[in-house]
Amino acid sequence: MSQATIDGTSRGAARVESSGARRSTAPAILRTGDSIVPFILRLALAVVIFPHGAQKVLGWFGGYGIAGTLGFFGSMGIPLAFGVLALAAEFLGPIGLLTGLLGRVAAFGIACVMVVAIATAHLANGFFMNWSGQQAGEGFEYHLLVIAMSLAIMVAGSGRWSVDRLLTRRGER
Repeated sequence: MSQATIDGTSRGAARVESSGARRSTAPAILRTGDSIVPFILRLALAVVIFPHGAQKVLGWFGGYGIAGTLGFFGSMGIPLAFGVLALAAEFLGPIGLLTGLLGRVAAFGIACVMVVAIATAHLANGFFMNWSGQQAGEGFEYHLLVIAMSLAIMVAGSGRWSVDRLLTRRGER
């Protein structure tokens, strides 16, 4: 399907497809629909991940704060730069998800943290969480759920009631 631009430029202009429908000029990373499903996923993921980030950054909920967490990561052989990125993903990511600002970026960061957590700490403990206290540690089933939710947000965008949607709609006008 061919496209014509409204003002004759090819970059940054609002576009009109041959069907006459307007397409947003917002960056692709922000574009999202009006579905409520990504909103539900964003909200649930933010509520579940934020306490973990607050433990690591603020020392809340029995956490060790930034210095203690980065020290622990260092003892595991995780480079400082990656430790800082993990803290940002777990602390700022849920805030981004809650507001729907850069939801895809936030979800990507959280998914990366979960992949690393599986590889470095949970794979050896098997699939299941340690409900009965019989295992040496937690399995990775929780992490897979977080990765799946993150992937859904990365594909769909932030959806309804998000800053990304507001910015996308502004680009459509």
